[in-house]
Amino acid sequence: MSPAQKITILFLGDIIGEPGRRIVRQYLSTQSLRPDLIVANVENIAHGFGVQPKHINELKECGIKIFTGGNHTFDKREVFDFIDSEETLLRPANYPPNTPGRGYCIYQANGVSLAVVNLMGRVFMEPLQSPYLVADEILEKIRGEAKIILVDFHAEATAEKVAMGWYLDGRVSTVVGTHTHVQTADERILPGGTAYLTDAGSCGPRDGVIGMDKKSVFRRLIEQLPSRFEIAEGSAQLNGALLEIDAESGKAISITRVQHFE
Repeated sequence: MSPAQKITILFLGDIIGEPGRRIVRQYLSTQSLRPDLIVANVENIAHGFGVQPKHINELKECGIKIFTGGNHTFDKREVFDFIDSEETLLRPANYPPNTPGRGYCIYQANGVSLAVVNLMGRVFMEPLQSPYLVADEILEKIRGEAKIILVDFHAEATAEKVAMGWYLDGRVSTVVGTHTHVQTADERILPGGTAYLTDAGSCGPRDGVIGMDKKSVFRRLIEQLPSRFEIAEGSAQLNGALLEIDAESGKAISITRVQHFE
């Protein structure tokens, strides 16, 4: 089979627990669009915190091929038993060098070799290695292996995400932010040909506080008392981005925000 002229990638924002997995199943089973690759951030799939193998397998059955992470990737101890053997389950690449798992992968989609890179910000986050310098190292390593490169930048601060978009403009196909669970409306193609979106949003409860039950959040924010966050009940939403990438140049053709509600 000859390589495609363009590659279509569906990127799904943070999938939150059972409500997130449920709406992802519903959405992917009813859509006529069949992207060449589906990538999803999964650091919250195990009841809002962490990753478990049964949930990864569930999402694989839905057609998701590559799974990115963030600061909650290691919240469930089970992840240490399988993260090294799951070649398409990523954690941020700027963790220390001996951290289990991998920060990027190379994947074949419709005859085209592409790369997915997972990075995490440092503003209001863990003090990891510089995501900018680690990005430079990875791009040097994979030079010649993949022209299409998708970066999931898991970060809190909008400015840090915007800076990463500009820093990588013209060197990767797309930079999509995750972590804040609220989809932003600033999708664009930067001058160098990189598609950019500050935050893809989330797949999970629609009526909570970024997916969590309001009462548990109010207890911590208003009463200033310890509170265990629980996933909100009610209807769910799905957020993400649909990307079209030129297979020859690796430049973005289009980026469209995706929204779906129960």
